[in-house]
Formats: sequence, structure tokens, C-alpha cells
Amino acid sequence: MGALARLVRRLRYGRPIVVVSGLPRSGTSLMMQMLKAGGLAIVADAMRAPDESNPRGYFELEAVKDLEKGASAAWLADARGKAVKIVSPLLRWLPGSYDYRVILMQRDLDEVIASQNRMLARLGAPPDEAQNERIRERYRALGDETRRLLRARRHFSTLVVEYGETIARPRETAGRVARFLGVALDVERMAEAADPALYRNRSSRTVV
Repeated sequence: MGALARLVRRLRYGRPIVVVSGLPRSGTSLMMQMLKAGGLAIVADAMRAPDESNPRGYFELEAVKDLEKGASAAWLADARGKAVKIVSPLLRWLPGSYDYRVILMQRDLDEVIASQNRMLARLGAPPDEAQNERIRERYRALGDETRRLLRARRHFSTLVVEYGETIARPRETAGRVARFLGVALDVERMAEAADPALYRNRSSRTVV
């Protein structure tokens, strides 16, 4: 979307809603932490408490889960100018009557699956690792579908952010995010929120 088109949408629909999206365990909670640290208001509730998998919190909003059920999305009006976390399968249900700046988190799929398996094991539901390849293919297809959706719909502007790159060079990522959103954020504090100690499921292909 060009600058003129974005301006027209801004005038028509108000301030953009910042959407942090991606697969579960792809770094969406990390990005929400960074945005909050940088001074951007977030939309979340306390329904899901921090735990060993996400010791700094999940930053989730229960109402997001009802998007695909056709429930009222009136809460989006109060999300303008703020950040909300919405996993990628739910993006298709966002109404076109708002302007969205989407920060799409990407992470090595082996790391995503390893992180999910570790979470399941911690919850007492050991995963069937024989299904890893099937899950990997499903996630790869979902990623392709998500990128096509984001390109096709005019109410989305997208910035792709790599999880590993964010941990390795947090200040660079913070600067990119601030420029993309076009708001004054504390880049230094954003960078400080990217704690390398929480990068616990690292692929052998990832160099940090």
C-alpha cells in the first residue's frame, strides 16, 4: 500500500491498530513485551498468567479467540493506536473497517515445534514427536497462506520480523518496528526487553 493510500485509510478509519501476529511460539509475546517497554499501549487481559514457558506473560486478550465465531468485534474500536496479539490463523476474521499495521513474527519451524513440544510436556501431555514433520508442513502452508492474505487485503500493512534476528540484534529490530509504526517509541528500552536468556529452543542452524 502506498503512502497516499495509507493516508486516506488513516483519515477514514482513524489510527491504525497494531497487530502482533505469527504462529504460537514464534515470538509474538516477545514483540508485545518490546512494544510495551517502548511506550506503546497494549490491549490484553490477565486471563492467562505467566508461567515457565512465558515467564514475562502472554499478553493475550480472550476476545480475540471469538473472532472466528462471528462474535462482536466492537472492542477493536478501543484498540486503535494500541497493540493486540492475534495469532495468524485468526487474521482473516478481522473486519476491513479498520486500518491494521501487522508485525508478523517468523521463527525457524524446528524451533517453533520444539518450543510447543516442551510446553506440552510441561503441561503433562507429552507430544507425539512422530507427528513433527506433518506439523511442520502444516505450519509451512499456513505461513504461505498468511502472507498471501496480508498482501491481498488493503487494510493490512505488514512488517516481517525474524525472532532469531530480534534476539541477535534487538536494537536494529526495535528501530525497524518504530519506523514501520511511525510512532515515537523508546528504542533502547525495546531492545532491553529482548532477553537472550529466554531463547531456549534454538535450532542448530541458528547463529546468534
